Amino acid sequence: METIKLLFFGDITGRPGRLAIKSYLNSADEKPDFVIANIENASHGFGLTKKNYEDLNSSGINCFTSGNHIWDKKDIHDYIEDAENLLRPINYPEGTPGSGSQVFEINGHKIGVINALGRVFMPPIDSPWSIVTSEIERLQKDGVESIFIDFHAEATAEKICFAKYLSAKYNTESNALIKGFFGTHTHVQTADDTIINGMAYITDAGFCGATNGVIGMEFATSLKRLATSLPERYEVAQNNEAQVNGVEVLFDRTKATHITRINVKVNTNENEKEVNLDSGG
Repeated sequence: METIKLLFFGDITGRPGRLAIKSYLNSADEKPDFVIANIENASHGFGLTKKNYEDLNSSGINCFTSGNHIWDKKDIHDYIEDAENLLRPINYPEGTPGSGSQVFEINGHKIGVINALGRVFMPPIDSPWSIVTSEIERLQKDGVESIFIDFHAEATAEKICFAKYLSAKYNTESNALIKGFFGTHTHVQTADDTIINGMAYITDAGFCGATNGVIGMEFATSLKRLATSLPERYEVAQNNEAQVNGVEVLFDRTKATHITRINVKVNTNENEKEVNLDSGG
């Protein structure tokens, strides 16, 4: 049975993250069959400009997921409806621009990607539980054989519980519909990568960005905000070294068979400073 190699990358943060992910993909000895990356922090650490979307779209990434910062750059409204491989969380209210899921085909194998937001310690949002299950069942009826989910959430318990609920509902060890469930948002990679009922799982895939900051932002500004609780202008951390975090998943038509964490450092020769007034992770 044909094995498919999928790469999923945690939140790309600022220019260091963009350079790092492109460097990693360009230098790969063996090209993956499909690549998913979360890009909600790709432009100056908050949101995604059309220019950066188009640049990353030509880098070998097949599908882009996001989160609560997807709306932070106003030009997102100018192109999100036309960006077929760019997802915003599916549990935004009805009528929100963009799509929360998409179907892709790899060598005749139909895969679906769903993006959802958590609710614990997060901005108010519709519940993902019924919305995601309804979407899974719709995709299944349309002939989708493998589904991958980016759950952008703060609480580890919420991620673990949602993943186990979906794997119990739709998977067995020998026949899995949900073949990947990847947590994002906290920018710190967890060490719990595993296979649950044929589903590749990790609580948080980590992030792609500068290594010398605080989840991609400058240490000094992060320290001032946290130590004084006073507003501070966030800046994307700058140095020549960036980290690439994610997972490699091998799967076939029946189940995911392997998940391996990606945690490497690359030299980006990053010199350009990026600044943003917003806050958040």
